[in-house]
This record gives sequence, C-alpha cells and structure tokens, in this order.
Amino acid sequence: MYKVFVNEKKLSISKYPEDIEKKLRYEGFATLEMAIDLLENTSCPELNIYGDDLEDIWEDFTKIFKVIEAAGGVVSNQKEEILFIRRLGKWDLAKGKIEKGESLEQAALREIEEETGLKELILEDYLNTTFHIYTERNGKKILKTTYWFSVSYLGTSDPVPQIEEGISEVSWKNEKQIIAEVFPMTFENIKLILNDFWRKD
Repeated sequence: MYKVFVNEKKLSISKYPEDIEKKLRYEGFATLEMAIDLLENTSCPELNIYGDDLEDIWEDFTKIFKVIEAAGGVVSNQKEEILFIRRLGKWDLAKGKIEKGESLEQAALREIEEETGLKELILEDYLNTTFHIYTERNGKKILKTTYWFSVSYLGTSDPVPQIEEGISEVSWKNEKQIIAEVFPMTFENIKLILNDFWRKD
C-alpha cells in the first residue's frame, strides 16, 4: 500500500478497499485526478483508491506529477532524544533534495549536517519512504518522495539552525515532549515516520 498526503489528508492506494467512508475502484487516470480534486477542494478527510495491480496504479499516479526526491533522518542522541527543526511555525525533521550523483544515504547525512550544523553522525537503518503532494507557484503539481533513515549523533555540540533555509530553531526532544509539543505542530508524514522509528526499537 502507498500513503500519500494531499493537504495533510491521506490518500491510500491499495489492492483491496479499506474500511473508510470514501473509496474509489481504479478506472484509469480519471480516478486519480478525481481523488486529488476531492482531497484538495472538498472536506473529504481521507480517500482510498484500490485495484488489482497496485504497481500499475502507482506508476500511473506518478505520471501526473513532477517527482522530486529527498532524503532525511530521524536523528537520536545518547539520551535517546530526537532532533527537530522548526520552519514556518512547524516542527519537522532535517531533510532535503538529493543532488545529482548522490546516494540516498549521502544526501540524508549532508542535509542533516547543513540544516543542523551537527557533524558526528552515523547512518544506521533505512526506515521508510513518505510521499506528499504540493503545488508550486506556477501551478505545477509536485510529488515529493522522501527516503528516511535512522541516524545516531555521537557528538556533544549544540545544533545550529540553517537560518538561510528558513529554519528558526533546532531542538532535541524526548518522547514526552514529542507527543505534547511536536505532534500538534507537525506534518502527518512526520508522525508516520516517527512511529516507524519507535516500532524499530
């Protein structure tokens, strides 16, 4: 199954219908365009598209968009706190676009270092991939695909926000702070990846 967030609403693409109110059997591109329109322009909270060949549906879905690939990490320190960046009033995890010639792992470590100033980083495991859709100023629809890794920080330096990228704060948070402070002010795909990280332990 694929989960894609459209304006923070979940679009799931699966082989079988899910137990939610709004579901559409896949009947070609029109089904995908209708689903995106419903999530973008109505109060529909979530939607499921289902069909026999999941990979064919996903391939058709990606053709609608310009796909941008990014990589990032759930960075934890020796106190088992997780590192968050704050940008435009939202808590997020450090991530960024993959540059030409970079591996996913190289991109994740470079972006974390650039956005937080931390260097003594060890990349551990691949966690999962998240997908979300947004529209550029020119009206072009983007499917952002982000590959996430768990990363350990071995140093003792304080993180420093990359101000020129609009990051106003970088902060370590324990699990209690994440539930109380981060979850109300973050994105649905960040909640997903944090839950994947916690399940890994």
